[in-house]
Amino acid sequence: EYRYRNPLVPVDSLFVAISQSGETADTLAALRRARQSGYLSSLAICNVPESSLVRESELVMLTRAGPEIGVASTKAFTTQLAALALLVIALARRHGADAERERGLVTRLVELPGLVEKTLALDAIIQRLAERFADKRHALFLGRGALYPIAMEGALKLKEISYIHAEGYPAGELKHGPLALVDADMPVVTVAPNNDLLEKLKSNLMEVRARGGELFVFADPESGIHPSDGVTVIEMPRHVTYVQAPVVYTIPLQLLAYHAAILRGTDVDQPRNLAKSVTVE
Repeated sequence: EYRYRNPLVPVDSLFVAISQSGETADTLAALRRARQSGYLSSLAICNVPESSLVRESELVMLTRAGPEIGVASTKAFTTQLAALALLVIALARRHGADAERERGLVTRLVELPGLVEKTLALDAIIQRLAERFADKRHALFLGRGALYPIAMEGALKLKEISYIHAEGYPAGELKHGPLALVDADMPVVTVAPNNDLLEKLKSNLMEVRARGGELFVFADPESGIHPSDGVTVIEMPRHVTYVQAPVVYTIPLQLLAYHAAILRGTDVDQPRNLAKSVTVE
C-alpha cells in the first residue's frame, strides 16, 4: 500500500522495511520508492542475509531466526519483535536515554529465551484447549495497548493454518462493533499481562461474559482473573514486563493455531492459497 500513496517524509527520516524472506515484491517496491522520496537512509530487518532486501538497503539488522520452512511465520515474527525492541533501545541511547534504564531494558530482553521456554511448557494445556476450537467457524482475539497487535497475530495464525475465520481487535473498541458478534458459538481469546490496562481489560471481559461469550484468557498469575463458568484461564509466566510481553504472549497464540490446525487435518506447513514469499503483486 505504501507506494500507492504520496507520503510526507519528515527531514532526516529512516525507512524501515521488515521481511522474513527479503524477497516480498511489495516490500522491495516500497523500498525502491522510498529511495526516491527523500529518506535519510533505509534499514532492512530480515532473516535471509543473501536476500534482495538486504542487498538493496543501506543498513541491515538480521533476525537470525534460522530457516523457517512453514508458510506461516512464527519464529520470524518473534525475532522481528526483538529486533525492533533493540532498535528502539539504540535510538533512545542516541537521544540521551538514561543508561541505567537502558541496561534494564537489555536485561529484560536477555531474559526472553527463559520466558519463552516456560511458555512452551504450556504446550499440553494449549493442545487440550485447541480441542474446544476445532469445530468452531469463527473466533475473536482481544488485546489492549501493545498487546492489540499480538491479538491480531493470533487471529492471523488461526485463520492461516486452521481456516477458522478469526478477527483481532483492540479490547477497548469492543463496544464499537465486535460485541455484536459475541455469543456462545464465538470463542473470545484474550491476552492479559499484568500491566496498567489490566483493569480496563477486565471490564471488557465482563462485557463478553454478559453476552454469553466463552472466554479463553492467557493471563499473568497475579492478574486477578480466575477460572469460572465460561472463563478458561491459562496462567502465563509471572512478572512479564511490558518490553517482554509482546514476544511471550505471542507464543501461546501460535501454539493454539497449530494445534487447532492439526485437529482439523489441515496442512500446517503449506496452507492452501498461500506462499512463503509473495514475489508478485
